Amino acid sequence: MVSAFPRSGGRRAFLAVAAVLAVLGLLLWWLPPVVARPPAPGGQLTLSTGVRSGVYARYGELLKQDLRRDLPRVDVRLMNSAGSLDNLEHLATGKAQFAIATADAVAERQRLHPRQAARLRACARLYDDYLQLIVPADSPVGSAKDLGKLRVGVGADGSGVQLTTRRLVAAAGLDFDHDIEAVRVGIDRMPKLLEEGKLDAFFWSGGLPTSAVQQVARRMPIRLVQLGDLIPALHRQGGRSRHYRAAVMPADAYPLVQKGQAVRTIAVANLLVTTDRQDPVRTEAITRTVIRSRDRIGTEVHAAQKVDLRTAVFTDPLPLHEGARRYYVSEKP
Repeated sequence: MVSAFPRSGGRRAFLAVAAVLAVLGLLLWWLPPVVARPPAPGGQLTLSTGVRSGVYARYGELLKQDLRRDLPRVDVRLMNSAGSLDNLEHLATGKAQFAIATADAVAERQRLHPRQAARLRACARLYDDYLQLIVPADSPVGSAKDLGKLRVGVGADGSGVQLTTRRLVAAAGLDFDHDIEAVRVGIDRMPKLLEEGKLDAFFWSGGLPTSAVQQVARRMPIRLVQLGDLIPALHRQGGRSRHYRAAVMPADAYPLVQKGQAVRTIAVANLLVTTDRQDPVRTEAITRTVIRSRDRIGTEVHAAQKVDLRTAVFTDPLPLHEGARRYYVSEKP
């Protein structure tokens, strides 16, 4: 029969085990609790952008590349559209989960469809669109007030360009439906129609520079018409016009056209928009990529250089999405 351990040895073993357990207890007490990290975002995501030759579309293509890098489990797809109003309709109908839209287009959606628009949320203020009125270089037009009886490209139906053009024409004292010959096509067709002599002028609202304007400038002499004289009348239109501000197109926006001269015009903010149905974790991650990709995207889409952490939170007339808010809070010093 094997004899038991001596009583003194058993006591020493018990004390040793108790000491180890006490040390482990202290360590567990001091260590922070382990918080389970949320799974990496995944699933399909559709971003509604704009016409193929516009800044929205190119910005979307470049952002997709960065989202693929940062969120490899998210299947990002791009959807072309007529522009801001069309993009907001895509959000409302579930065809897209994210979209780019101008602040004035969002305000118009809120006015026309208040219940649907109540679900819209913003991720970031991106960059400003500059309103541009393009005419042949020898045109006598010196202001939008001179467009009476002329053939004017006003943007496609469903575009933010047409929404804004209607307000600019009214501010110029003209009736959109009777005083001009409104040609309802987008930036994908307006430059060609100007070259062919089928348009006398066209309006465009976009980041600087817009490639379609650059291209037509290489093929024919054109001129940018100042729009600064419309600001007082535009602001008299009421609350929705608060989203427009006086601006100056830098002299180097279109060097072939401006020849070192800045042009007074009007600007409106672009927003990255989603809905309150979007998962906060995924929306936070997407917002992070939008802000951090500024410099890379800005090398091709110069307007994107204006995306800034300090100004991105000013998304009037929309509140921030909860996920976007979390990102901005986490980035505070």
